[in-house]
Amino acid sequence: MVIKYISFLIGIIWSYSIIKTQSVFSKKAGIIFKIFITKVSWLTFIAACYFGYKNFTIKSTIIGIVIGILLVNLSFYLLNKYINQKFNRKQIIFFKSFFEYALIFLIIYFFLF
Repeated sequence: MVIKYISFLIGIIWSYSIIKTQSVFSKKAGIIFKIFITKVSWLTFIAACYFGYKNFTIKSTIIGIVIGILLVNLSFYLLNKYINQKFNRKQIIFFKSFFEYALIFLIIYFFLF
């Protein structure tokens, strides 16, 4: 039972972290990210919630969802704080642009081939 609950929490954390990641990207990469990745993550999040509902009580399912969302939001906050302290604004913008264009290229590549 513990393994099932841990897998439920991992599914919630994984899917919500990908949903939350969409807010980091710019508009152009965000649209592509939203179309191809976030839709699947929402379905995964809903499936994980349903899995929790079917296997556990409502109370433990809601507690798991709240814990997962809080962990993801806390980790994004701490990671944002760390990155802003470690790197200057120019380096962050360069890396973000590189990552966005790489993401766009990979999605187009996998879509066409």
